[in-house]
Amino acid sequence: MRVKPNARTSGVEEASDGTFVVRVKAPPVDGKANAEVVEVVAAHFGVGKAQVSIKSGASGRMKLVTIED
Repeated sequence: MRVKPNARTSGVEEASDGTFVVRVKAPPVDGKANAEVVEVVAAHFGVGKAQVSIKSGASGRMKLVTIED
């Protein structure tokens, strides 16, 4: 997933190459954007926040996010 912090609205979009773009309102400071990424992804896919985790890329814009059943 590619993350775009400081966006006007939060949401998830699928890019033409099959990856997802996650827009979050939070700034990339003190993990605020990562926390909002988890919330937005969980809401988009209809799962709980505890089921979503960032496996890699916590400090970058490209993240590997896993969703558990």
